[in-house]
Amino acid sequence: MYLLNMKKDVQTIVLVLGILGLAAIPRNVMSQNCNCAPNLCCSQHGYCGSTEEYCGFGCKEGPCKTSDVSVASLVTQEFLDGIKSQATGGNCVGKSFYTRDAFLNALGSYSQFGTTGSSDDSKREIAAFFAHVTHETGYLCFVEEEKKTDPYCNPENREFPCVPGKFYYGRGPIQLTGNGNYGAAGRDIKFDGLNSPETVANDPIISFKTALWFWMTNVHSVVNQGFGATIQRINGPVECGGKEPVKVQARIQLYTNYCQKFGVSTGENLSC
Repeated sequence: MYLLNMKKDVQTIVLVLGILGLAAIPRNVMSQNCNCAPNLCCSQHGYCGSTEEYCGFGCKEGPCKTSDVSVASLVTQEFLDGIKSQATGGNCVGKSFYTRDAFLNALGSYSQFGTTGSSDDSKREIAAFFAHVTHETGYLCFVEEEKKTDPYCNPENREFPCVPGKFYYGRGPIQLTGNGNYGAAGRDIKFDGLNSPETVANDPIISFKTALWFWMTNVHSVVNQGFGATIQRINGPVECGGKEPVKVQARIQLYTNYCQKFGVSTGENLSC
């Protein structure tokens, strides 16, 4: 899993808004940081309004449009067992580690996963999530990556500095990787990601929470742009742009299969 860090020049933005006349911008198009009037929705980009653009997919607060799809009704024991049955690894610790109970427990902390937008939006998001999970874990076989020699430590990250002797290689359903991700996930989920990164491979609930955390933090907002956008957010620099076409196609095939199981079209823009 690879995450691009993007920074904004706040001073430039403020200057431009000042020139344009911020006070003249109507409330329904002005960024409110989710501090909208009670009858307005806060969009995924932090703007207030009442149309589908604001209250549909990615809506953060207010009278958001939610689907009638239950995540639990799609992610059944049969669904998970069907994934595990295709694992070919010799030592599939994940078969007993990745339980439905652990997933549903973790899901309780992420109520917007698979519930915003239309029913089709919900089904596509769940299909996309599990397509990546299936690919990253070898059909729910591996709890951590097999190659454990690289510590995946970025010494330039001063906010989440590496702890000597600790390795931040991929662990969990979406292979949490790097001290930056372990530190941020640990802060938000409330576990010591820097000092105890192995928790992600030892605690199934925390493990699923890290996957859902990464998804909701970095991927959820682009699901409606097509499955290809989710590949880009998860492992774009490594796989996209013709670098790993076989792996990209494998993710697409899994997504297509799960969409078929859920009775929904795949949508456009499948590849990155």
